[in-house]
Amino acid sequence: MKLGKVEFCHFLQLIALFLCFSGMSQAELSRSRSKPYFQSGRSRTKRSWVWNQFFVLEEYMGSDPLYVGKLHSDVDKGDGSIKYILSGEGASSIFIIDENTGDIHATKRLDREEQAYYTLRAQALDRLTNKPVEPESEFVIKIQDINDNEPKFLDGPYTAGVPEMSPVGTSVVQVTATDADDPTYGNSARVVYSILQGQPYFSVEPKTGVIKTALPNMDREAKDQYLLVIQAKDMVGQNGGLSGTTSVTVTLTDVNDNPPRFPRRSYQYNVPESLPVASVVARIKAADADIGANAEMEYKIVDGDGLGIFKISVDKETQEGIITIQKELDFEAKTSYTLRIEAANKDADPRFLSLGPFSDTTTVKIIVEDVDEPPVFSSPLYPMEVSEATQVGNIIGTVAAHDPDSSNSPVRYSIDRNTDLERYFNIDANSGVITTAKSLDRETNAIHNITVLAMESQNPSQVGRGYVAITILDINDNAPEFAMDYETTVCENAQPGQVIQKISAVDKDEPSNGHQFYFSLTTDATNNHNFSLKDNKDNTASILTRRNGFRRQEQSVYYLPIFIVDSGSPSLSSTNTLTIRVCDCDADGVAQTCNAEAYVLPAGLSTGALIAILACVLTLLVLILLIVTMRRRKKEPLIFDEERDIRENIVRYDDEGGGEEDTEAFDMAALRNLNVIRDTKTRRDVTPEIQFLSRPAFKSIPDNVIFREFIWERLKEADVDPGAPPYDSLQTYAFEGNGSVAESLSSLDSISSNSDQNYDYLSDWGPRFKRLADMYGTGQESLYS
Repeated sequence: MKLGKVEFCHFLQLIALFLCFSGMSQAELSRSRSKPYFQSGRSRTKRSWVWNQFFVLEEYMGSDPLYVGKLHSDVDKGDGSIKYILSGEGASSIFIIDENTGDIHATKRLDREEQAYYTLRAQALDRLTNKPVEPESEFVIKIQDINDNEPKFLDGPYTAGVPEMSPVGTSVVQVTATDADDPTYGNSARVVYSILQGQPYFSVEPKTGVIKTALPNMDREAKDQYLLVIQAKDMVGQNGGLSGTTSVTVTLTDVNDNPPRFPRRSYQYNVPESLPVASVVARIKAADADIGANAEMEYKIVDGDGLGIFKISVDKETQEGIITIQKELDFEAKTSYTLRIEAANKDADPRFLSLGPFSDTTTVKIIVEDVDEPPVFSSPLYPMEVSEATQVGNIIGTVAAHDPDSSNSPVRYSIDRNTDLERYFNIDANSGVITTAKSLDRETNAIHNITVLAMESQNPSQVGRGYVAITILDINDNAPEFAMDYETTVCENAQPGQVIQKISAVDKDEPSNGHQFYFSLTTDATNNHNFSLKDNKDNTASILTRRNGFRRQEQSVYYLPIFIVDSGSPSLSSTNTLTIRVCDCDADGVAQTCNAEAYVLPAGLSTGALIAILACVLTLLVLILLIVTMRRRKKEPLIFDEERDIRENIVRYDDEGGGEEDTEAFDMAALRNLNVIRDTKTRRDVTPEIQFLSRPAFKSIPDNVIFREFIWERLKEADVDPGAPPYDSLQTYAFEGNGSVAESLSSLDSISSNSDQNYDYLSDWGPRFKRLADMYGTGQESLYS
């Protein structure tokens, strides 16, 4: 009959109790042969307590208190005069004592793993006097262990790694289980290890817990991870022992046991011949089942006809071999290339070299595709020379280009006019002959860099470019002249032979041997008595005085013509005039004043410049005066009294005026001036005959009276008209005033709407007034029809 866990624990407790009772004679207190202990007195008697350890079984589950042991004193006669007391750890709370008999019991379940022993103190007292009859002594109650704790893996679960292909017995990892039971008592804490999952690949040492490989040649590429379950069992693995488990994840780490292999024995790629240098042609990769550093590759071209054209490198990230171009491809020169490429592991493991060579080769064929290329010039740069004296149309040189394609299409030439904006040159479209189109001037542009375009006749979009540098050769076509505008002065007190100026010359030409100038006075100036010239033979000349003293009052300025000749072939010459001013100088010969202009003008400012400045200042002053005048006129009021302008509340629809010559109909200043009487004016555009036939003008009366009467009539009409606007919005329809030859043509001149007016006289005014005569001269019916 099998025992359960609880029954087994009870069985162990019974055994422990039996052992405790059998040794009770050793645990009880015995009386010694010594004399009794007397507390009073200085002499110390021999101690009469003999102690052994008490043992209590842990995890007692009974209903009654557990008997621990008995205390007894030799003084105790059994008559009840002695009482026992207990103090220390757990006294009264865990352990109690019968004060009469000295029996000790445990009232609570004890756990050795919480506390392995308790230290207590015992005292025997006289019941009547409550005085100790024995000295206080200390004893220990030790908790006896039972197997109530299973082994535990405190560091689990575990992870570990071991290289693949490791030999049998290679250590992987050590696992450790701990048991909380007493290792010094029985086998409760003695643990053994076993493997529950992971065979046959791994094994574990029963006593140490070291996990080792159990199979050879475990291949990571086949399976790279294993899950192991390890058991730890106490009681030395016997039946009835407690156990615990943990998991161990073992990963096989990679070793370089797989050589690289190309998936294919040959590859083929097509590339255009126009592909630029350093472009990628292809990517190839050798397969390697290893990972990390064990899969790192090295590629190289070991054979083939493209060794100098292509190169291969490795991509560190993908371990691919990258084939790139080192030189330009030319379909017409070679249409295909063959490369033999080798891939090898960077770091080989000597242990696995027996598996075969850790490298592989493949063949790569590169097909060059034809591309329609632009024409190519025979030279990247054409240097040419031409004299600036060459005639228009002369040949300078010839450029040549050809179509590099197999079709060999004809080529046509032209000049890129962005490089020849002035159109100095032309080129023959068929032959490439460059000629001059304009006269050339080296001094304007010594070198012309032009671009010649060559395009295929069959495909004009294919354009090649050639570069021509045309150097213009110099001829002697520029006469020498003064190097600068000389400001030459001579002192009034100058002595004969005194150098007053040193001159030099320049020439725009550039002779191959350098410039050589010759100076002299012109024929007319050779015999002058004032100045002479000395050629210094170093492209300079000196001007000297020939007489003593000069006077500004007699002549303030001298003009000396100087003849300069260059050394060109043929030589050119020019006459340059040197202006010499007579000045008053100080004792050191420094000019102070030279002429009247020197007293007025500041240094460096000419008369023309001063006149221009004065003219500008004067113009600005006139503009400022005009602006100020216009602003003042705008600010002046049109009327001079402070009365309110009655026009500001009149809505004006029409203003016919006082006849066609009346241009002052609404001159408010005249209307407000009571003393002004308007003169009658006649129209300038009416012939004298018509003016003679016109009606006489009204009698001149003051305009203010006419204006008041006009306003009064409009006021009366507005008062009787229910549809008229209010007075403050008085509307005027017309005010002709005086002076019209035709007088008033408006119905407003009538007193009422029923008054008759006769306009028949309009027909007598001639053709200019025919339209008015048609409108007004046919009677009332036509006017209002």
